[in-house]
Amino acid sequence: MASQEESVREFVAVTDVDEERARFFLESAGWNLQLALASFFEDGADDDIVTLPQPEGGSSVSRSAGPRFFAGGSERSGQQIVGPPKKKSSNEVVEDLFKGAKEHGAVPLDRSGRGPGEPSKARAFVGGGYRLGAAPEEESTYVAGERQASNSQQDVHVVLKLWKTGFSLDNGELRNYSDPGNANFLEAIRRGEIPLELRQRSRGGQVNLDMEDHRDEDFSKPRLAFKAFGGEGQKLGSATPELVSGPATSQQDQAANEAQASASVTLDPSQPVTNIQIRLADGGKLVQKFNHTHRVSDLRQFVVAARPHMAAREFILMTTFPNKELSDESQTLLQANLLNAVIVQRLQ
Repeated sequence: MASQEESVREFVAVTDVDEERARFFLESAGWNLQLALASFFEDGADDDIVTLPQPEGGSSVSRSAGPRFFAGGSERSGQQIVGPPKKKSSNEVVEDLFKGAKEHGAVPLDRSGRGPGEPSKARAFVGGGYRLGAAPEEESTYVAGERQASNSQQDVHVVLKLWKTGFSLDNGELRNYSDPGNANFLEAIRRGEIPLELRQRSRGGQVNLDMEDHRDEDFSKPRLAFKAFGGEGQKLGSATPELVSGPATSQQDQAANEAQASASVTLDPSQPVTNIQIRLADGGKLVQKFNHTHRVSDLRQFVVAARPHMAAREFILMTTFPNKELSDESQTLLQANLLNAVIVQRLQ
């Protein structure tokens, strides 16, 4: 009995009908709450019971709303049944949702998304970035920004659009008002609460819900906005090399090749030393110390030693600013003005 009373309370909370109507649908569905709700939303307004005249002198049952019917019995007797209530129109459903939201503190917003008298607030950048090196030999370092919340939480902003026949979330599909699966969602909005499915999106963060009134419009899914390419690439005609993929090499083997190439460069500690950064065609980067008396050809040999598969490819070495091919590889680094320079490898 307690479970039946609980089903009645849940039915009333979802449909906003009185307990007598709730019992009518629950008894008809064998006290199955889901079947009763489906019957209410799908067939609640169908008047398919034949009415019989009320018996004279018979006992009357006081009902405040809903059509009354008599079924069964003879011409002078029968059982009085309260018929299902009339379905609300979509306009009434939308009106109830806005009314419930306003009663629980919702405020109207202007087009800019601000409340009445609320100033606009600029959002500070909270991401990360790269700090550029102060000298050519100093590598750029990544600086992480402050995070406002933990990784498990995230703030969610959702736009609830109320159309003529249903509602949609953001740019999603239309969800019908009469669908029993949407009953709990709509009831939460009517009570001024954030529905469970939206709270689950935020994983404990804040949910900002905006409601838009489109009750006089048919649902129309907006076109997807153009989104510019947000990845990485190479600018045509620049000195930056095109990215190429060489033979599959493990990171361990590549590190060993680079270490061997670095060891192959003979440095004279008594002579001036400079750092040369070489940007490779496969997207990698090498930084190596050379004496001022080393030649451009030594740079080529160093690249081939670090990337052995490049020995079979034709490539040139170039400076970045200004863009200039290092065609005379017999020049020393000092003569070629390559001290603390950035060199780019370009495939032929």
